[in-house]
Amino acid sequence: MRVRVRLLAAAVAIGLAATVAPAGARERGADGVFEERTSSHFRLLQDVDLDRATGPSGSRRFEIEVLEVLEEGFDRVDELLGLRPRRRLTVVVYDPQIFDATYARLVRFPMAGFYRGQILVRGDVQVTPQLARTLYHELVHASFDAEAPSLVLPAWLNEGVAEWFEARAHGKRRLTPREWAALQQIADGGQLPALGLVGAPSFSSLDAASAPLAYLYSYGFVDHLARRYGERELRRLCQDVVRSGNVARAFRRVYRATPDELAEAFAVEFR
Repeated sequence: MRVRVRLLAAAVAIGLAATVAPAGARERGADGVFEERTSSHFRLLQDVDLDRATGPSGSRRFEIEVLEVLEEGFDRVDELLGLRPRRRLTVVVYDPQIFDATYARLVRFPMAGFYRGQILVRGDVQVTPQLARTLYHELVHASFDAEAPSLVLPAWLNEGVAEWFEARAHGKRRLTPREWAALQQIADGGQLPALGLVGAPSFSSLDAASAPLAYLYSYGFVDHLARRYGERELRRLCQDVVRSGNVARAFRRVYRATPDELAEAFAVEFR
């Protein structure tokens, strides 16, 4: 089973191989049990310690707001990427301390969430922008997996699309000047990676210094595709990848070029 992890500090996602999942709705959590609530497309389990923080009614309000974010994200994934999972997706929101104690040793950096058959995220006592962005990010991984369970995407595409969607769905349409400057610095040093170097299904082997740069490059490349060819073509690409199960073929159909040729065109922007 593929696992997708989202960095907490760098706000990017990586792949990780591990065996982790909640036992179910009655598992012990920060409040004693995982509270369960469902919506049209999601099953939510949460153990955030809301009784102490906001009183008994806070838990119900929190669950409703999380499901509202997820349902909005579901519609946006369909709109922007053409992905619409047919099965109900399970989302588990952990109390931050429980999440950190349980999963901190899985990687060498803080993480905000990951996907492994279920969306598992580090929660809060309210739906913060950070929590919403994490939910949106992991929703892309869950949607790809639900649409094509046997499909193994290269990490640069899976993580790049997730980063792009997370940003785009919250109103961000371009790389920030700071992000662009970071990529320019990498390019000036002759270290802008070729797709072959970031083409594994997972970035889990990267360390805390190199991982954020790899994810930024992946995001930048997908952003380049959206800027140069349009968001509609990116949507077509995601749909074609899911239907055909062949990334290279989908790129040729949509962009009339190989991923490597398009990556070279992206690299030219930094020369």
